[in-house]
Amino acid sequence: MEILLQQIINGLVLGSMYALVALGYTMVYGIISLINFAHGEVLMIGALTSWAIIVGMQEAMPGLPGWLMLLVSTLIACVVAAALNYTIEKVAYRPLRDSPRLAPLITAIGMSILLQTLAMIIFKPNYKPYPTLLPPTPFQVGGAVITSTQIMILGLTAICLAVLMYLVNYTKLGRAMRATSENPRVAALMGVRPDTVISATFVIGAVLATIAGVMYASNYGTVQHTMGFLPGLKAFTAAVFGGIGNLAGAVVGGILLGLIEAIGSGYIGVLTGGVLGSHYSDIFAFIVLIGMLTLRPSGLLGERVADRA
Repeated sequence: MEILLQQIINGLVLGSMYALVALGYTMVYGIISLINFAHGEVLMIGALTSWAIIVGMQEAMPGLPGWLMLLVSTLIACVVAAALNYTIEKVAYRPLRDSPRLAPLITAIGMSILLQTLAMIIFKPNYKPYPTLLPPTPFQVGGAVITSTQIMILGLTAICLAVLMYLVNYTKLGRAMRATSENPRVAALMGVRPDTVISATFVIGAVLATIAGVMYASNYGTVQHTMGFLPGLKAFTAAVFGGIGNLAGAVVGGILLGLIEAIGSGYIGVLTGGVLGSHYSDIFAFIVLIGMLTLRPSGLLGERVADRA
């Protein structure tokens, strides 16, 4: 029972990170029907920027509290990633908005490879230890263990989701986003500026991905230029699992995928008679994706993308 509870905690932490990244995928798809496959690399850039800022602050101001360094580095990384995603949308995706769907898809894959290569050149290809900035003392929860970093991840995810839902449902920008998602041409006639809304969506997605990247680096203690690829792919799986284009679906899909992966990795050895070990846990994400696409292609909560005139 303690092992199951521990895996549930691990799954909630992992699913929280997937959910934040999946929201970026689903917001962009819901508005312009584009899968931004460079989104995982935005997570990576955010994490590496945060690492570089922390290392610089530790050398220049070694007496600063860890939580303050983490906060400052995350805020700066969010600004850098938001500027990067804004530029990507404006330079790479906007000129192709009326092109066949294959063109922006190939561009997104190319942008992903380009960002990985640039990060490798700037930050070097070796793995870098991400400093432990919060107290490492674990807390006991019913026989399982949870760290202060994991508590921060769960709390920060809840705050981000609450802020995003408020922004989408109760603000002027949120109404503009929903209107643009329904029909960008009619929204433009009603005074909405679709280009501004789309750029804002990319910026919001970048901020969420950066927060997830810092969480990922803090939890696993390492950063590297390829670190965004697999989490980005799994977050896309989570978005499809929950229903691409549906914000609630992205959250549900991310949490469920994290739980499935964590619980599966804890019991995969038992289920396969020792043939597979916990390091095969990545296969669960894609087994879930294949099963969902076969049984319910629209996802758990359905694909909520309006038909456009």
